[in-house]
Amino acid sequence: MRGMQTGRVWCTAARLRRMRADHPGDPAMQPIILNEPFRAVFYAPFYVAEARGFFAAQGVEVRRDTAGDPNKAADNLLSGAADIAWSGPMRPMLLRDRDPACPLRSFCAVVMKDPFLLVGRGARPGFTLADLPGLSFGTVSEVPTPWWCLQDDIRQAGIDPDALDRVTDRSMAENIAAVREGRLDVAQVFEPHAALAEAAGLSVWHRAADRGPSAYTAFYATETRIAERQAEFAAMIRAMAAALAWVAEAPPAEIAATVAPMFPEVPQAALTVSLARYQSLALWSPTPHFPRAAFDQLQGAMRSAGIIKGAPAFEACVDEAIVTRALGG
Repeated sequence: MRGMQTGRVWCTAARLRRMRADHPGDPAMQPIILNEPFRAVFYAPFYVAEARGFFAAQGVEVRRDTAGDPNKAADNLLSGAADIAWSGPMRPMLLRDRDPACPLRSFCAVVMKDPFLLVGRGARPGFTLADLPGLSFGTVSEVPTPWWCLQDDIRQAGIDPDALDRVTDRSMAENIAAVREGRLDVAQVFEPHAALAEAAGLSVWHRAADRGPSAYTAFYATETRIAERQAEFAAMIRAMAAALAWVAEAPPAEIAATVAPMFPEVPQAALTVSLARYQSLALWSPTPHFPRAAFDQLQGAMRSAGIIKGAPAFEACVDEAIVTRALGG
């Protein structure tokens, strides 16, 4: 199995070298303002593309700016303050459900599994979501998608999410502290909270990525910007293809060393454990092509949560054509 994976990466690397030859740096390309919604370990491929020079190798200058909030990043795209951002494909889907004329489109799949985990005290190797009733449970308050997806899983397990003893208004760090102190049984978190919790004696009980494809992060931009900046965005897509191929095979310690400047407050050991877990879960898409199954899962979760009423079409929310053009097929 390992040999087969390595062979695929060699093929990808060779293809990328051909693409670089076919798409040399275009002196007409303009600098791109890229909005990062907030800092997160599961966004590692974006940081890798920057730190390892994959954007520069494609001849595009990318100026990353941290919006600090996903809503702010969307506002910046709509106002023209930013050219492109990364975020959950939930945003174009949500906004198009409210207004079919919304111009935002997702493209270039990066995080296509759910990066959230459930952490509790003591090992629970047989834990399932059916065990949640009777436990005090802290869910993520910082962003909405993790709960939308988890509540859908809980419903499918035959449990009413509204009947759970759920804390909804604390941060992930606060919930982990509550679990450690015995004030809470289980907390929903992303990395590095889980790795840090394990180092403090807690255990990971459940990995949402085991669900399968789930559309968590891609680039997105307005249709106007996609048309205006086709060359730059295509270069960024090729850079992300290189980054995705690299993170699929690089030793986790090397990935951690590459992205460590983005996480100065996280111990290197915890960062390495975090990235090793995400790599083992195949969290990151093997290519920038957008998997329809991941889109469908997210849309189903949003519908079951009552967040959207309709079913915005994949073709209306995702621009797969720009990826096909960028990668040559």
